[in-house]
Amino acid sequence: MSAATLLAVGNWKMNTTVQEAMALASDVRRRLEDDPPGGVQTVLCPPFISLAPLHDLLKDSNIALGAQNLHPQTSGAFTGEISPTMLQGLCRYVIVGHSERRHIMREGYHVVGQKVKAAVDAGLTPIICVGETLSQRRQGAAEAVVRRQLETGLSGIADPRHVVIAYEPVWAIGAGVPATPVVVADITGGAIRTELANLYDDATAQKIAVLYGGSVNPENVTAFLEQPSIQGALVGGASLDAAQFAQIVRLTAEAKGTD
Repeated sequence: MSAATLLAVGNWKMNTTVQEAMALASDVRRRLEDDPPGGVQTVLCPPFISLAPLHDLLKDSNIALGAQNLHPQTSGAFTGEISPTMLQGLCRYVIVGHSERRHIMREGYHVVGQKVKAAVDAGLTPIICVGETLSQRRQGAAEAVVRRQLETGLSGIADPRHVVIAYEPVWAIGAGVPATPVVVADITGGAIRTELANLYDDATAQKIAVLYGGSVNPENVTAFLEQPSIQGALVGGASLDAAQFAQIVRLTAEAKGTD
């Protein structure tokens, strides 16, 4: 396969107070330092209000921080928004185009593309989420939807080396019943890699980390990571449990032979 970076990303969504976030991050750090897994970049994505305190808490650790969203403009009259320049120095990663942003907040293809470019221009690494709904899958449009999301999301990116792709089938998120490894591999190893190769070239496509997200937990993550086209996981609910998330990080290293 490729030399793509292995990642275990915890998306805390709209959970944890600042105090709870600090306790959770401290617990994750302790567990990973007690038994450090090799070769995997661990990323925590807390709510915006906790980025600054967690930056200070984790500054001398191997755990990186990510934001859950950003506005494409660097400043302006956008009440309640966070610009890419505000994130500089606080985090390395930022989730862009999560299905909850696309479907609940109605963020369209063009907006997601603007956010991806804004993140890259600010020196941040966007984790670009792509994935189809259940109705789109039933209509046989899963591959077309994912390929369009990639095409528009990466439209302003000439060099994608510092971009991460996360495949999260909308119908599997929070469902407690994830997609099967075969279904996931069909998209990650098929539509995603093919579209990346079309947009850039095959060598570049193989170097871009592709994650799986959708009801990931310690019981099922290994089956997904055994697929050659997957280089890690975007974890939701299980990342709010320090023991479960630390185990997922270790299992990522074991599945990919880096530990």
